[in-house]
Amino acid sequence: MATMTITKTASIASGCALAAGLFVVAPAAASGEAPGPASVAATKIGGKSCNKITGPSAPNAHGAKATGGPFQIGRDYLRTFYPRWFTYYQAEISPCNQLLGPRRVTPTYRAVVAINVDTIYTSSTVDVSQQPVIVTVPEADTIFSVLQLDGYGTVLSGIPSNTPGTYAITGPSWTGTLPTGVTEVKMPYDTTIIIFRADKYTVDGVDKRQAARTFRTSLRLTTLSEYLLNTDAGAPTIVPSVVFGAPFKTAADELVTKTPRKFLRQTQTALAARTTQPKTAREAALSRRFDKLFAKPSNRARLAEGARAAHKDLVDNYLDGTLPKSQWVHFDNMGQWGTTRQGYLDRSSITEYIQFGNNLSAAAYFQTFNDKQGRTLNGRNVYELRLRKKQIPTVKRFWSLTAYTPNTVELVRNKARKYVVASYTKDLVTAKDRSVTIVMANKRPKGTPKANWLPVPKGQFNVMLRAYGPEGDVADGDYTPPPVRRR
Repeated sequence: MATMTITKTASIASGCALAAGLFVVAPAAASGEAPGPASVAATKIGGKSCNKITGPSAPNAHGAKATGGPFQIGRDYLRTFYPRWFTYYQAEISPCNQLLGPRRVTPTYRAVVAINVDTIYTSSTVDVSQQPVIVTVPEADTIFSVLQLDGYGTVLSGIPSNTPGTYAITGPSWTGTLPTGVTEVKMPYDTTIIIFRADKYTVDGVDKRQAARTFRTSLRLTTLSEYLLNTDAGAPTIVPSVVFGAPFKTAADELVTKTPRKFLRQTQTALAARTTQPKTAREAALSRRFDKLFAKPSNRARLAEGARAAHKDLVDNYLDGTLPKSQWVHFDNMGQWGTTRQGYLDRSSITEYIQFGNNLSAAAYFQTFNDKQGRTLNGRNVYELRLRKKQIPTVKRFWSLTAYTPNTVELVRNKARKYVVASYTKDLVTAKDRSVTIVMANKRPKGTPKANWLPVPKGQFNVMLRAYGPEGDVADGDYTPPPVRRR
């Protein structure tokens, strides 16, 4: 994908026609692991993105000075601000202060890296620069979690999980009176992201899908002024998975490697936006230094080289997160990176492989691209992951194993339409010693229970083991999954 274009059009590339009020996104090429030259067609029938709301930019900290030549500045710039490109352009194609969710997740969902199929969810970019946003969270007959993030994927302390109520999200400078019974949740920034996830099953497999769907449709998110007119305003909009078909990771990868100047210019636009949170003194100095260098055409080639090098850095850094004596990548600082150079690099690496991940108190993620011998996973072979009784992740909610395509980290298309094997999988076969063996193969091998089979593509792939509601050694950061073995 050489470029990514976001355009308003009267029709949708996929041929879908949806109800008024939606901002529809569909890729021009929605099939295959690596699409060709893309355009992302967006139809906005009503509402607007948070990026379009006018107002003053947040003040930045001062007092630092960035030094270095174009190559180093280009490298530091991408390593530091890479996640903001994603959240800015994702906000461009979604309605502001409006919950939006997929009817169900399929391989056509490509907007977020390493999407899961374990939960039913809805999300919104929230802007409180003009007024508070009221969120009504209903009672639920299933476990649900609330994740609030800044523009770089850092987890914020916001609306509590599994706690119904009516909440007002307010900005750092807001003062005023809220309606009776509304609990204020103050955010450090005017623009944040909120994600609701409701479990489809209990840890032991009780079906809670209808309860999760009921919870989602009962959520409400709207501005204070709308809430005062109608306390039931702000119902979620539920749309087909293809609406989330814009492949942001693919676009970013190819822009950085093939046309890095364009990617840098787009990132520059994102950082200048009103919705970008205040920069620290170091971030502001780096941004000013980059702007000064980028203004001179003679510097742009070296800045671009630095950006390419940074992209390699973040990929290498992610793979360097492999746990000792294993092939599993794991970061225990997910969503809580801090502002060190390594912290910036970690958050960019996570954006590349699992954007919008929870912190360790909510979930743990383990990803591998290789078998026990370090050989790349490939669907020409058959693999097993045997979880002995003591190796099964200890969780309050669920554990699951999902297969993904090699570079884009998207769900694997398969005729069985099966994308996960989990603690809740119906008829999952457990051995006499209480171990669970998951078989990864392009076609189900003879003798393999259907429940224990995870379809993978014919070529390379990777798998992610999730542990939601971690307990014991998983919560302590001491857990390492057993290796994936080739038969």
